[in-house]
Amino acid sequence: MGRGAAPSASASASASAPTSASAALLLLLLLLRAGRPRGAELTFELPDSARQCFHEDVDRGVRFSLDYQVITGGHYDVDCYVEDPLGNTIYRETKKQYDSFTHRAEVKGVYQFCFSNEFSTFSHKTVYFDFQVGDEPPILPDMGNRVTALTQMESACVTIHEALKTVIDSQTHYRLREAQDRARAEDLNSRVSYWSVGETVALFVVSFSQVLLLKSFFTEKRASPRAVHS
Repeated sequence: MGRGAAPSASASASASAPTSASAALLLLLLLLRAGRPRGAELTFELPDSARQCFHEDVDRGVRFSLDYQVITGGHYDVDCYVEDPLGNTIYRETKKQYDSFTHRAEVKGVYQFCFSNEFSTFSHKTVYFDFQVGDEPPILPDMGNRVTALTQMESACVTIHEALKTVIDSQTHYRLREAQDRARAEDLNSRVSYWSVGETVALFVVSFSQVLLLKSFFTEKRASPRAVHS
């Protein structure tokens, strides 16, 4: 009897292996299926006294969002405004370091969002923006219309998906902070270098002037002989 039980345990272990593999494959497929809204993410340079505009076609009733941040340049500020297809300004902010804007399109057409550095005459800016159009599709089919509760595997997929979204947002945030801090460090390093060179030149000039001044104190001035007249 003891020998007959061994094949049963082996068969149970071998049956659980394909089950775990299929569950992992299902989880991977669901995570890969999850998409992101249509949009664009870009980092660009904005020269002084310049304006840069971007355009995106949006259908009526579709929600879109704009996130932007100034990474380098001047006081890290920029003007930004968004216009609808009719030319109406639906968002405008001046000299902002960073901001977010969300709007649901009331008119179908091409929406325009612009960044302006026209108020600055010598400072170049580096601007990052993330423009997303539409809502994020559900990770599971018919997730919004489901009546039954999610299975353990589906709940794990949703939890992992939300965690990955948080990781992506955190990576973007820290990447921008790292770029901003690096630019500030490089600017501070260049200023310290220029200041050190200036102090070195001033030190040599002052030292040379003091040497000449001290030398003039210890130099004998001989009186010139006068001519003798008979």
